[in-house]
Amino acid sequence: MNQLPLTEDTVIIGLLALCLGFVFYTSSKSTGFWSKFYKIVPGVLMCYLLPAVLTSSGLVSEADSNLYYIASRYLLPAALILMTLSIDLKAIANLGSKALIMFFTGTVGIIIGGPLAILIVSIFSPETVGGAGFDAVWRGLTTIAGSWIGGSANQAAMLEIFQYNQDKYGGMVLIDIVVANVWMAVVLFGIGKSKKIDTWLQADTSSIEVLKEKVKAHTEKITRVPTLHDFIMLFFFAFFGVGLSHFFGNSIAQFLEDNFEIIRNKEKILSSLSSTFLWMVVVATAFGILLSFTKAKNYEGAGASKIGRLFVYILVATIGMKMDLGKVLENPGLIAIGFAWIIIHALLLIVVAKLIKAPYFFLAVGSQANVGGAASAPIVAAEFHPSLTSVGILLAVFGYVVGTVGAYLCAILMEVAATM
Repeated sequence: MNQLPLTEDTVIIGLLALCLGFVFYTSSKSTGFWSKFYKIVPGVLMCYLLPAVLTSSGLVSEADSNLYYIASRYLLPAALILMTLSIDLKAIANLGSKALIMFFTGTVGIIIGGPLAILIVSIFSPETVGGAGFDAVWRGLTTIAGSWIGGSANQAAMLEIFQYNQDKYGGMVLIDIVVANVWMAVVLFGIGKSKKIDTWLQADTSSIEVLKEKVKAHTEKITRVPTLHDFIMLFFFAFFGVGLSHFFGNSIAQFLEDNFEIIRNKEKILSSLSSTFLWMVVVATAFGILLSFTKAKNYEGAGASKIGRLFVYILVATIGMKMDLGKVLENPGLIAIGFAWIIIHALLLIVVAKLIKAPYFFLAVGSQANVGGAASAPIVAAEFHPSLTSVGILLAVFGYVVGTVGAYLCAILMEVAATM
């Protein structure tokens, strides 16, 4: 009999399937307790939190699991392809400039949030933001800035540039995971209240609704009972595309790293372009968009985006499994910096959204394109509507591009703040 924690992925995937099945079964109830419960708590949030409980309780060991890697490297690109093969680029362009404004607002929120968080926490606990030389806390926080604006490649670049003591680096990774995941939970919770939030923001959601209705009308027109032929073709589109995205993603990243010193040198701003994950996402998205110009677009009627969303929910569960709720208060000082930082990011987004009357959709996806990147921005976007997935993908790609630049600016400001 297996001892706890469970480490076998064949067993853990069964538990994740149990979590997803439980959520979808209970959320389908139209009356009773569960009906009232899901009016308050979005189902996708539960799909995220239940796996977190498995990790936090010690039932499973996320550290010994490869499920997140499999979901993010295989199921994510497959989902991106299936959810973009029916994309309407013209309709997305008609969404206007507010998506970009909110994305860059989120970026600015991270850049100024770091130094402001240091100043705030230093008032109550100056030792928390101290340290000398390569042990200086601000050096470690630069890695979080890299992660929250771009992703893991940008995070690694910041570690190389500012040479934070790697023996203490695990604490910064903990802040990154805990705070980013708690914030994602808040964003997902807000989706269930998006209509009320949009009313408060006085947001114009007409362009989003037009896109939703256009996709809905097209889907209803081509909807059919899927056959084995349809499923095989969808399997072909998805996983042939996954193969292409990995092949070209690895090749592009390797080519850039081999031929350009500015990318090969981790201390350079453009080093994040050597990320194979970035190019995997770009190629998968490009393949899906390419399919949208062919008759493959009609496979949306056979359930392409539904299968894509299934893959996304599996990814959500594996992301949730990375969050250990018991470690939230393990290092209260540093965690306080992280939460102060993300609150500043959130407040700036809310203020700008209110000023330009941007819908909550743009606020949520603009934030996650920064903080969560390509792994979570499409999840949040798809939760509003599958037709909006590509908006999350495109903004997440912007995050990779500006990640190291933004993180470097944030690092300079945090060094100043830490020495004040």
